[in-house]
Amino acid sequence: MRVAFFEIEPWEEKYLQSRMAAMGLDGKIHPCFHPDRLTLAHASALADVEAVSIFIYSRVRDDLLQALPRLKLVLTRSTGYDHIDLEACRRHNITVCHVPRYGETTVAEHTFALILALSRKVHKAYLQAQRSDFSIEGLRGFDLYGKTLGVIGTGSIGLHVIRIARGFGMRVLAYDIRPNPLFADVLGFSYTDLDVLLRESDIVSLHTPLTPQTRHLINREAFRKMKRGALLINTGRGALVDTDALLQALEEGILGGAGLDVIEGEEFVKEERALLTSPSASEAWRHVVQARLLLRREDVVFTPHIAFNSWEALQRILDTTMMNLKHFLEGMPINTV
Repeated sequence: MRVAFFEIEPWEEKYLQSRMAAMGLDGKIHPCFHPDRLTLAHASALADVEAVSIFIYSRVRDDLLQALPRLKLVLTRSTGYDHIDLEACRRHNITVCHVPRYGETTVAEHTFALILALSRKVHKAYLQAQRSDFSIEGLRGFDLYGKTLGVIGTGSIGLHVIRIARGFGMRVLAYDIRPNPLFADVLGFSYTDLDVLLRESDIVSLHTPLTPQTRHLINREAFRKMKRGALLINTGRGALVDTDALLQALEEGILGGAGLDVIEGEEFVKEERALLTSPSASEAWRHVVQARLLLRREDVVFTPHIAFNSWEALQRILDTTMMNLKHFLEGMPINTV
């Protein structure tokens, strides 16, 4: 089987090759490695490829699938799969596998890095010190102890965020369409409806996948329900939050700050070439302008989608991806979506 890996760094190529040898896959697969994201422009060189491995910036849509007639398997090195048209994959009889668990500790720790940067004004203090301003004016923060954290989505990442929050002595409210009372009892948090969570939380943190139902889950109506001065943290997907509504909530002081590892349209902010090939260029430019407005605000801490980015998590991603490939070759696919 010929497999094309995209969005791969040099160290990942070496790691994957060593894993292939260790798993006895030498001779069974013929890999090629690409540092850039998969686009339609690659299709002519991939006519005989049967599997592709991608990350979140590669978009798998029907036009790409039509251009890859021998494709049987898409391996995304992520938990989320909103960058893949699953219905189109079904029509083309293509299996899609993901990495359901790799970053519960990694992303949860980054979530608290964002929370602490805002609650103790670490980012503002750093920028002031860089300007040789060592006053403490405007740098007063607040304790997390005794505050209420609202966690939307109690999958593996959300639950680890809750464990850390309880260690800080925080009260935790959670919302999930599939609540797990056993976890709530063991970890000492309470499930509630979304309105109560928004109304009572000092900090709201998003850990739900992006689906048609969760797109713009946090919108103008949601912001109106939030406690004035609360913080919003998003390490999930950018489109969980309506960016126009977020900017308005920050401008009007409804939010005290936002910690964002993801933003809407981040693929256009990250790579200008994506703007030029976007079927909706006006929408793409709109996201870029929104991002620039967010990033210039002192009450926003932004990191460029790095919550997953630890050595340990990346190795777990690659290990799981190789296991997904091995099981598919053996006729017993795992981690399918």
